[in-house]
Amino acid sequence: MKTKFINGVSSSPSMALGLLVTENALEVQPDTEDECKEIIRPDEPDQDTKRKAYLWCKDFLHGAWKTVTEEDFQISIIRGGLSNKLFLCALPDIQTSVGDEPRNVLLRLYGAILQMSCNKGEPRQSNKENLFQGAEAMVLESVMFAILAERELGPKLFGIFPQGRLEQFVPSRKLDTDELSMPSISAEIAEKMAKFHGMRMPFNKEPKWLFGTIDKYLNQVMRLTFTRESHMLKFARLMSCNLPQEMENLKSLLDSSHSPVVFCHNDCQEGNILLLSGCEGSDRQKLMLIDFEYSSYNYRGFDIGNHFCEWMYDYTNDKFPFFHVNSNNYPTKAQQLHFIGSYLSETEQGFENQSAEDQMKLKEELFVEANRFALASHFFWGLWSMIQARISTIEFGYMEYAMARFDAYFEQKRSLGV
Repeated sequence: MKTKFINGVSSSPSMALGLLVTENALEVQPDTEDECKEIIRPDEPDQDTKRKAYLWCKDFLHGAWKTVTEEDFQISIIRGGLSNKLFLCALPDIQTSVGDEPRNVLLRLYGAILQMSCNKGEPRQSNKENLFQGAEAMVLESVMFAILAERELGPKLFGIFPQGRLEQFVPSRKLDTDELSMPSISAEIAEKMAKFHGMRMPFNKEPKWLFGTIDKYLNQVMRLTFTRESHMLKFARLMSCNLPQEMENLKSLLDSSHSPVVFCHNDCQEGNILLLSGCEGSDRQKLMLIDFEYSSYNYRGFDIGNHFCEWMYDYTNDKFPFFHVNSNNYPTKAQQLHFIGSYLSETEQGFENQSAEDQMKLKEELFVEANRFALASHFFWGLWSMIQARISTIEFGYMEYAMARFDAYFEQKRSLGV
């Protein structure tokens, strides 16, 4: 599933909840020109990953996992991760269970932290600060994951180690992009998001995440260099848009747009929403939100607007650039009001008893709020993807994705008349 890892923006608990690899483990995507269109993702994990996965499962899990041999240990790649790598680890059918141990677990290996130590001339002190912030962010994210697991709002947690973690494997499938527009699914996503927003979490309640991270991303983007010609051309086009000025304009617009601060998921897209097995025919309670790496206190409008943006992007393309985009799939006003109505029914006490006129007034206000914050979603992930194009080792058209997000940003501005 598609997840996005970010860097911390301060040493306080309000920092973005990103994940860490060690400075020595950070690898930079080679800047040599290649035949991108022929890149195909591997089907099997490499031997080193298999070996490490076996040892992690044996060390952290109980029961039959303690006696399974490395030869019988089973592992396969779960496709879809952009910044972290996902694997299904399983006991062989011939292995008898000892107790209540899970027979399948999800192994999540963290991707590269978004730091610019890969660039020559980066001050050592800055690198140390990035590593410290990343380590703190990893602790916070692990605490959050454990709390959500205990509240049965997310998968169980079986083990944490510096390179990743072992999670409950939930029999399910991720949603397809076109399912986001199905009325019953959209309504339940709104309900799940509303419940998420209603949680009280032991983190800093100040909304520093969004623009603190955008500021840091933009600072990193302004210092990026590429040698791959295809990247250089696209990067030059993006830089011609005067992104610093665009960011100031965006801040000004959103400063004038009231949006409550709540505990947000911040990455509510189809790959992070599971359709639970056996519940496909149910009208309600068939979905589970997962992947909380970006969750933090943030503006409500961002979470909703970001979700609406994700209706346009399909990440199931098996060949370069590994995604499809269709701007016509951005939800219509009627579809947005359907989602917003379900959301407000969960968050606004007595909403359903209000007059139709009063209900519509609240829905219209949130409609404007979400569409303004959708601009921040495009800007955020556009910057993120430009940095990933420089440092990520995962095969994905990051620069192409950045261009798609900024194209959508300017189109959204035109449609809003701002």
